[in-house]
Order: sequence, then C-alpha cells, then structure tokens
Amino acid sequence: MSRKFTFCLIMLLLAGVLVGAWGAATPVQAGKLEEAIAKAPQGTGKGQIDPAAPAGYLGIPGGKQVNLVLAFFWALWVGWVFSTVGAFGGVMAGVGHISVFGLGAYAKTFKDTAPELNKFITDSVRVSNQWLVGLSALVSSVNYGKQKRLIVPLGLSLGLGSLLAAFLVVYTTMGKVKFSEYQGWFGLIVFIIGGFMIYEMTPRGQASKKKSKEAVKAFEAAVKQKGDITQQGVKTNKFTLTHAEISFFGQTFTFNPIWAFVGGFFISAISSFIGVGGGFLYVPFLTSVVGLPMFVAAGTSALAVLISMILSIFNFMIKGVTVYWIFIGVELVGIFIGSMIGPRTGKYIPEKGLKWFFIALACYVGLDYTLKGFFNITLIGG
Repeated sequence: MSRKFTFCLIMLLLAGVLVGAWGAATPVQAGKLEEAIAKAPQGTGKGQIDPAAPAGYLGIPGGKQVNLVLAFFWALWVGWVFSTVGAFGGVMAGVGHISVFGLGAYAKTFKDTAPELNKFITDSVRVSNQWLVGLSALVSSVNYGKQKRLIVPLGLSLGLGSLLAAFLVVYTTMGKVKFSEYQGWFGLIVFIIGGFMIYEMTPRGQASKKKSKEAVKAFEAAVKQKGDITQQGVKTNKFTLTHAEISFFGQTFTFNPIWAFVGGFFISAISSFIGVGGGFLYVPFLTSVVGLPMFVAAGTSALAVLISMILSIFNFMIKGVTVYWIFIGVELVGIFIGSMIGPRTGKYIPEKGLKWFFIALACYVGLDYTLKGFFNITLIGG
C-alpha cells in the first residue's frame, strides 16, 4: 500500500476521531433529547415516560434495554458482511438496531404521544448505523489496499461526490422523518436494488461483462493455487480529470472520474437519507456501470463509503443527534474484528456466491421493511 494512500486513511481516521470527540462533548445533544423527553406524557403506559423506571436506550427512563453481548456478536456479523461484499453493512446494522434490538418498535410507541422523541430516536438509529459502517469501511479499505483490490482514484471520486449530498440530506431531513416512513423507504430502496442485481445475474445482464469474467477467473485461479494476488492486483495506468485506466489480473478497465463524482452524489443522497453507508448502491454501480469484478468493487466501495460516512456522521452530530455510547462502543469492537476477517475469507468465496448472498439479503430485508413501514405488515418482526 502506497504512502499516499496510508496518509489519506490516517487523515480520515483522525477526522472520524474528531467527530466522536466533538459529538460526545456537544451540550446541544443532551438538550434536544431532554426537550423531547420532557414533552412526552408521563406514565407507565405505551408511548409514555416513567421517570421512576431505570434508564434504557439513550438514557431514556424506562427506555429499551439492549443486550450488550448480543450487540457484540451482531456487530461482528455486520463487519464481516460489509468487508466481504463491500455493501450491506449499513443495512445489516439497521436490521439489528430496528428489529434485533427492538428500537423500531420502541420508537413507534411515541408516534402519536411524543412525535419529537419518535423522530429523535429515528435520527439516532440512522447515525448509529453510520458509526458501525464508518469503522468497517476504514478497516476494510486498509485490508483491501494491502491486497491490491482497491481502486483509490475511483473510490476517491465517488467519495468526493458524496460529500455535498451527505451535507444536504442531513440538513434537510433531520428531525422530520417518522420511524415508519424511514423503515418503509429503507426497505423499498433495498428491495429495488435486489431486483436489479437479479437482472444482472441473467444471461442478458451478463452479456457485457467479458472483461470482468476473465479477471474473476484469473483471480480465483490464483487464490486456488495460493499465489501472491498482489502481483496482478490493481494498478493505475492512467488518470486524468475525464479518463482513468486501471488493470486487474490481465484486464484493463476504464472510467470517467467526473461521472464517478456524479454517481457518488446521487448514491450518497439516497444512503444518507436511510442512514446507511451506501455500499449496497456503490457495488451495483461499480459492477454494472463501471464493469468491475466483485473482488475489486468491494474494496473500492469501502473507501467511497468511508469518505461519505465521516461527513454524514459529523453533520448529524453537530446538529444535535446523539447515540447510545455504551451500546455503540461494544458494537464497534465487534465491527473491527468482523472487518478484519472479511477480506481474508471473502477471496475464497466464488464471485457468484457473493452476488447471490447480496441478492438474498436485499430481497428479504427489502420486502419485509417495505411492508412493515408502509403497510404495517410484519414478516420478520421489528
């Protein structure tokens, strides 16, 4: 991994640390939460706050209690998923926070009695997802960079395009989205992407992927023979403002950095709204529009996600959104471990296996959350 790339990642990590320090120290966070709690009716019923009850999620009296052991192992799974396919870490983090830990059902109890608290919890879940994805993206970027399976210019082009979108979405949607709306849009977007990926697996969808297929065959053969995959890994042959050319396992791929910038903007706008990293959109973009093999798309997606997550987290937290730090701290440990494992095991999984895994997650989660959010129909709970 080049010194420039290492330096870039270190700077991004430092920025992330500053976000956490600033967020933890911002008095406005506690103020907004306290105001939302104060406006909620007191009592022991549904949608009420019981001041005498023990503190739970976000320190809310009588709030949802979370299992920290389960949080660790779920985060380990989230880190492995994201670092293996370069996507779905945010979606899986969202599934955990919404369904596994019951924060979705808890937030909905305040839909009518305390709408401000409902929206505050919604924003907290959104940014909590992003904390997990941000760390996973950092660890994954480093590991994929070492394996020469990351296209730095492309990842940076996508990431820079995401910065403006992340800024705009946070400032236009924070405190305005009900949990049911958030869950419904979350599911619908994920479901649509799953359908698109199914099309990609058809003969027609595969027709334009000759270069990618050849690179995949060569890569998988090198892994089977236990060869040094870095020897034929990503190399940047040419890079200008409008044309970039890279090689990977004997195949040459080209892309326009300007279009990558534009793609990053729209992808980040969608992903910031639903509070995920955007890998589930970056990966289809990289495999379909750019035509890259999945083995390269995962690492490149991680770098793009890392850049957008830092700004999105910063914007959410400077505007007063807080997270449950004990909960998130335990999850981040699991994320780190899972993200270290993913790039080391993913190379042994056939590309088709990775894609079908991606599709299964998209269709299942997407359908369930669409029905639950918009129609109050439950398939898997949460």
